[in-house]
Amino acid sequence: MILTDTHSHLYDAKFAEDRQEMIARAFEEGVERIFIPNVDQHTVKGMMDEVAAHPGKCFPMMGLHPCHVKADFLEELQVLKAHLDSGDFSAVGEIGMDLYWDKTFVEEQKQAFRTQIHWAKEKGLPIAIHCRDAFAEVFEVLESEKDEKLRGIFHCFTGSLEQAQRAIDLNFYLGIGGVVTFKKAGLDKVVEQIDLKHLVLETDSPYLAPSPNRGKRNESAYLIHIAQKVADLHQVSLHEVAEVTTENSKKIFGL
Repeated sequence: MILTDTHSHLYDAKFAEDRQEMIARAFEEGVERIFIPNVDQHTVKGMMDEVAAHPGKCFPMMGLHPCHVKADFLEELQVLKAHLDSGDFSAVGEIGMDLYWDKTFVEEQKQAFRTQIHWAKEKGLPIAIHCRDAFAEVFEVLESEKDEKLRGIFHCFTGSLEQAQRAIDLNFYLGIGGVVTFKKAGLDKVVEQIDLKHLVLETDSPYLAPSPNRGKRNESAYLIHIAQKVADLHQVSLHEVAEVTTENSKKIFGL
């Protein structure tokens, strides 16, 4: 059984004391494929170090996270585009819009999002979308950019059934993480109505640890709890969820 974590920040400082042990635990749990999203120019080295340390198991993305879109975002994009052009990346991500923390740079976020979508199309790559309190804005951009080249994952999807279908219609898979295990979140009611062929799994570690580890530091090994919850919702085996979602990840990333 091979599980695929399509979104894990392995380079995060919260893993500074036990990073390699944490990654080893994931492999032991069958999480043999881990896709790592970039955040800004300062996370590139840490991400690439883990990719080099675990060839064939860890795969990098390149992008500017919307929370890191500031007044100097054009310069930041220039640096990251140089990395994208000179390296081998599985996706452009994590990109998108976040209006939860700060609405100061809404237009800049939109511009950065659109620019990076264009990068992905030029490179023939999928995108990994961050969307928090910004479904309307994200869908506005995506629908204006819709074509046969636009594809990817709605990372940490927590929307409604209607929003899920809208994302699927735009050629996106839904990234299902720890929130599906939260009793009052309501995501379970959505996920049980979505065919497994539209889902991939993720942890977003070190954030959003699933039950029974909610509130603690998350890690890729905990993907097993997310996979089991999805299996329970669909009344299928854990092995089937692992097989289908890993195959979905291969279709998206080509890896």
